[in-house]
Amino acid sequence: MLAVRDLHAYYGKSHILQGVNLEVGAGEIVSLLGRNGVGRSTTCKAIMGLVEPVGEVIFKGKNLAGRRTDVIAHAGIGYVPEDRQIFPTLTVRQNLELGLKRAGRFGRWSFDDMFELFPLLRERQHNVAGVLSGGEQQMLTMGRTLMGDPELVIIDEPTEGLAPMLVAQVGRFLGEIARRGVSILLVEQKLTIALEISHRVYVMGHGRIVFGGTPADLAANHAVRRENLEV
Repeated sequence: MLAVRDLHAYYGKSHILQGVNLEVGAGEIVSLLGRNGVGRSTTCKAIMGLVEPVGEVIFKGKNLAGRRTDVIAHAGIGYVPEDRQIFPTLTVRQNLELGLKRAGRFGRWSFDDMFELFPLLRERQHNVAGVLSGGEQQMLTMGRTLMGDPELVIIDEPTEGLAPMLVAQVGRFLGEIARRGVSILLVEQKLTIALEISHRVYVMGHGRIVFGGTPADLAANHAVRRENLEV
């Protein structure tokens, strides 16, 4: 479904992505792992057109590299940014509604689906989003992205700063997304949850992919984990 080929990206004169190659198949959960600062978030932004890419971003057979972010989103790729970017003065329900590509037209996700997955959002649906906790805002951001009915969703650090109970809830949520046929490219710091829910994993180091394989392959590769993941 998604094939990233020889992807490069720059911040000024700094060469951040240095030939990234990765793939996400239909219905897969694929995790992108690595230490902070190696280029994982930049990879997400380059795919979404938020950072100018050099290389190919092939989605469903079409190269989207260099296209506008709204064009990429309408092609079927959703993006949950690390910094959440909710609208604090709008209600929870209004934030969710803004995720729709066309007002009043729902795809495979509805308000009830979001409230079933995240009961706390149902309780707070008429509250302004700015009063939500960090974890609730993360739920809202993921829900808003899904309301746009993407075929693939890129999720950047969804468990960052969350309590263990909410981390487990996010894991169940990601599994439900995949069960409904939505592919996931997950950037995640917590190795345990990534290995538990992913079909395949990639490990980044200094702007390049240094490992690709199954969670079992990574668990058996002590050298890669020691050099690129462990503190």
